[in-house]
Amino acid sequence: MSLSGDMEEYAEVPTVVPAANFDAVADAHALRAAMKGFGTDEQVIIDILCQRSNAQRQAITEAYKKEFGRDLIADLKSELGGNFENVIIGLMLPTDEYCAKQLYKAMKGIGTSDDVLVEILCSRPYDEIVQIAAAYEKLYGSSLEADIQGDTSGPFQRLLVMALQGLRDNYAYDPAKAEEQAQILYNAGEGTVGTDENAFVEILGHAGQRHAYLIFQEYKKISGKTIEQAMESEMSGELLHGLLAMVKTVHNRPAYFAERLEAAMKGLGTDDDALIRIIVSRCEIDLANIKFEYERMHGKTLLSAVKSEEEAGETSGDYRNALLALIGSA
Repeated sequence: MSLSGDMEEYAEVPTVVPAANFDAVADAHALRAAMKGFGTDEQVIIDILCQRSNAQRQAITEAYKKEFGRDLIADLKSELGGNFENVIIGLMLPTDEYCAKQLYKAMKGIGTSDDVLVEILCSRPYDEIVQIAAAYEKLYGSSLEADIQGDTSGPFQRLLVMALQGLRDNYAYDPAKAEEQAQILYNAGEGTVGTDENAFVEILGHAGQRHAYLIFQEYKKISGKTIEQAMESEMSGELLHGLLAMVKTVHNRPAYFAERLEAAMKGLGTDDDALIRIIVSRCEIDLANIKFEYERMHGKTLLSAVKSEEEAGETSGDYRNALLALIGSA
């Protein structure tokens, strides 16, 4: 959506909801039968695990252990492979643990995948970030904040640390202050030679959603440009991406994720990690909203986009079918 439009109010709509008449023991037996002996019945795995809520999957894991004395995740890992395995194992983890693992992977490889840090930390409400940080410390024995400080620097590091510390005031709503802050941002960017990036980080890192929206409106009155346009002309790199993620999620979080999904599928090759991460982590939150925005922005359904990736040889077979099951009918 255009950043000059109204801030959109919407109810979050998931695509994956708890199954009715759920029976964890029956599901555990069906999964064991699908993996036992020669060959694996992947469709049974998709039909069960892609159509249960995360809490139900945790209950299936417990029932599986109780019934067979076996670790369901270990069995799935030994039977599945590639991106299909990544989708299914992602679904089996509690969401906060899944996001913590994605952050660890982003920081511990060669270089740091800044876009993953931005997508996870700059687009989520603080209560979710607290849970992810706790899961991270439990999994890796180090604090997420310390690891981010070790892997990033400058204003970008400050932006991520502020997101982790929950410095946004979600109750503030002060039109006079918003006007003053919009002027400070104009003076820090368009209104001067060079850009004071720290001013953008401090103001946007502290502003809650409603107050940030006021700042954006005031900025457009002063500049004639949206704050997004101004930042794109004044900044670059990971800091720009982090600040843009904050601006976009203030206006319309599902549209931000729809844009990320399109970027993952655009051009040569598919960014499977991003495609899987967004679909797995949002399917029980707001994937239906993301689908709506995707179609509005790109003139095609998310379902058809993922299917066309298969035709281009980018996603295939069980992997594609698992994604389609999570996305749900168009």
